[in-house]
Amino acid sequence: MYIPAHFAETRPDELTRIIRAHPLGMLVTSDSAGLDADHIPFEYDAGAGTHGLLTAHVARANPLWQRCPTGTPVMVVFRGAEAYISPSWYPSKHETHRQVPTWNYEVVHAHGLLTVRDDERFVRGMVGRLTKRHEAGEPVPWKMSDAAPDYIDGLLRHIVGIEIAITSLVGKVKLSQNREARDRLNAADRLQARGHDAMAEAMRKA
Repeated sequence: MYIPAHFAETRPDELTRIIRAHPLGMLVTSDSAGLDADHIPFEYDAGAGTHGLLTAHVARANPLWQRCPTGTPVMVVFRGAEAYISPSWYPSKHETHRQVPTWNYEVVHAHGLLTVRDDERFVRGMVGRLTKRHEAGEPVPWKMSDAAPDYIDGLLRHIVGIEIAITSLVGKVKLSQNREARDRLNAADRLQARGHDAMAEAMRKA
């Protein structure tokens, strides 16, 4: 990933924020058949290992866990807020007419080594934690015990767990940091008016 210095994001708390706020990661793998990508919701434990640990599950019918045995190098892409930026939103454009359209975004690339966890206990615990996190905002959170035990047992037999021990995190946040403050802030206001609250807030903090 090409990262000009003014777009580089290296702060661990910001990298963690992007991953946790946008947990649907794109798991990129490569083997003799070429490149592939799977879109999977991940749990991220920032305190495990040097750079953290990602856990998830895939369908047993998905060949990923057989194509990529334990020890396979992989990359997971987490995309944060993103939005189109019109040059018309920059006050300086109307003075110099030397601005062009662009696209702002936040992204983290997590590189690591995959471990296959074909283990019912691991999968049950991981699914329980994933459910608890994403149901937390519901008035009456759904939990695994709400379903019949034999139904859950059957479903768990059809999934396989994976872990990714992260070896490096590479972050890029393109938030108009290379523009004049008045251009960046006015563009943020335009985005806010269009409902892009997360990107607008990020640009104001840049």
